[in-house]
Amino acid sequence: MVTAALVCGNLTAFSQQTDEQFSIATLNVDGLPKKILVVNVNADGPGDAGTARIGKYLQKKGYDLVMLQEDFNYHNVLSVWLEDDYKMDEWTGSVGLDGPKIDFLHLQNHRFECDGLMACWKNDLQVTPTVRTPWTHNFGKFSHANDELITKGFRRYDATLRGGKHIVVYNMHMDATLDLDEAEGKAAPDHDARMAQWAQLKEDVLQNLDSRPVIIVGDMNSLYGRDEVKRDFIDAINESGRGKVSDVWVELQRNGVYPSERVTEATAGDETLDKILYINPTMGTTIQPIAIDIDRDGYLHDGKPLGDHYPVVATFQVVSEMTAGVNAVMNDKVERMNEKYYDLKGQRVSQPHNGIFIEQQGEHGKSNKKVIK
Repeated sequence: MVTAALVCGNLTAFSQQTDEQFSIATLNVDGLPKKILVVNVNADGPGDAGTARIGKYLQKKGYDLVMLQEDFNYHNVLSVWLEDDYKMDEWTGSVGLDGPKIDFLHLQNHRFECDGLMACWKNDLQVTPTVRTPWTHNFGKFSHANDELITKGFRRYDATLRGGKHIVVYNMHMDATLDLDEAEGKAAPDHDARMAQWAQLKEDVLQNLDSRPVIIVGDMNSLYGRDEVKRDFIDAINESGRGKVSDVWVELQRNGVYPSERVTEATAGDETLDKILYINPTMGTTIQPIAIDIDRDGYLHDGKPLGDHYPVVATFQVVSEMTAGVNAVMNDKVERMNEKYYDLKGQRVSQPHNGIFIEQQGEHGKSNKKVIK
């Protein structure tokens, strides 16, 4: 039995070495302008100098796929560091007075057309942007994080990996909640807006779900203890029978247990507002996460974060048929090694019945068998 386990382990290690791996990062680059005229908009943001450092950071890390949010006023400063190694999606503009004319007499009707979303992918990958979709519901024009001033939404991409496998990637930015609104009990409209956005995203995912794995990343402004993401998005898609949704951080760092306690951003602990989810279709290619990193240590300059979000990075592996088969065999072996009972033919089984033997440890490590009456 030990020999069989070792053989399975060696086969799995070999097959995983042959499976394709790729990395994907999500990062809010905090690209709002410091000021518009004399009005402070993002006074403590990275600005030109900080954004250049973010560009250098991403260039050095060399992630295969980089999904950005709030790529507004410093896009050129950021992209110059990436343009040699990456291809990029369409930039939709900055926030300020240099874009479309603003009707100052009717500011309540104004919305900047930019979404701040940007995708970058290594030159040897094939990525095709397919849709740019605004949220149908936001809250807060001149309050509640001003979410209605910008055209927040999601973008969907078709990607072909180096080995020829196809995946789908979503990048998004959802409505925010201010700490003050949370503390004063005024955050319900923000919560409702986010849940409407999760519902809109779920519908798009299910309408387009096929045999390709799906990766969903972005600044979701969601915490599992305050938003019903697991119930309304993850469980809802799982219950459709068409795919299995998982959160990479929950899977690799929390053994699959989702946070359930009521929290705010300040009390959320290791959970971040930026997340990486993935969906394996019921019939099709399978991917599995093998690493997750929230880079709190590397994303620094003079001991301070480069922006108000840390990069969240996942490494995935495309599961080949060989790996899937070996893993299934290994899992079956492990399950059988953990079973304590024998049937009359000497095979391990999970439940005792009349006439089935139970394994007992005897002297010198020898196994005895006792009949269950």
